[in-house]
Amino acid sequence: MCTVCGCGKDAKKQDGHTHDHDHDHHHDHGHHHHHDHVHSHGEHGDLHFGMGESETHIAGISQSRIVQIAENILAKNDHLAAHNRAHFRDLGVLTLNLMSSPGSGKTTLLARTCRELSGHGPLAVIEGDQQTANDAERIRATGVPAIQINTGKGCHLDADMVGRAVHDLDLGRGALLFIENVGNLVCPAGFDLGEAAKVVILSVTEGEDKPLKYPEMFRAARLMVLNKSDLLPYVPFDVDVCVDYARRVNPDIEVLTLSAHTGDGMEGWLDWIRARQVEAGA
Repeated sequence: MCTVCGCGKDAKKQDGHTHDHDHDHHHDHGHHHHHDHVHSHGEHGDLHFGMGESETHIAGISQSRIVQIAENILAKNDHLAAHNRAHFRDLGVLTLNLMSSPGSGKTTLLARTCRELSGHGPLAVIEGDQQTANDAERIRATGVPAIQINTGKGCHLDADMVGRAVHDLDLGRGALLFIENVGNLVCPAGFDLGEAAKVVILSVTEGEDKPLKYPEMFRAARLMVLNKSDLLPYVPFDVDVCVDYARRVNPDIEVLTLSAHTGDGMEGWLDWIRARQVEAGA
């Protein structure tokens, strides 16, 4: 997660220090220069660095320290996410967090969804990318208000970013808010934004083994959307195998197959959104 890549607000330094933005000055001066030999070798000599209690690895930092850093970051984020969630609940707003790797068709799906739902209640979109406002402009072209969040080197949105963006959106009562997260199958899974549900979008061009390769993403999601179904005749992708892999990770995950390009299967997606609106009292 983001204690490794350093993109979080409480980014670590490789020397073992952590620098919280609230300036509590609780720096770790222990300088953990020892190595935790928690990786194991497979039968072919493969290295596995996710075997310790933190399930990750940072050179020069102990497993217990990684866990502590991660808990500190996520605790602050979760506090802000709870504030966002309460705000959405008070307004009767349904918020969906869309996550995927780059190129899965998230923005195409979102733009088509906005066009399909236009006139059926207030809509708004928060777009997350490292740079450019390209995706926000695509959404605005549908007539739906959109705010772009650029994360710079950051690889995910966090609850603070979303909370600030929401204050710039005029969310009407009962609105539907989509958050398109930064394209990444790793870090966005670990950060609660205050959403009602996480949706992972997987293109059939990416391979059916992605749920096993990136289990945290599929474990966190309520729904998996298999996009670009129009390409199934042309790519070696087995839908049943992919669904089986996803349910090994998350037995309760729901699955929809569609093509945002052709519109095939879109009605199932729109029905799923409407059902979530009823759940949210929107």
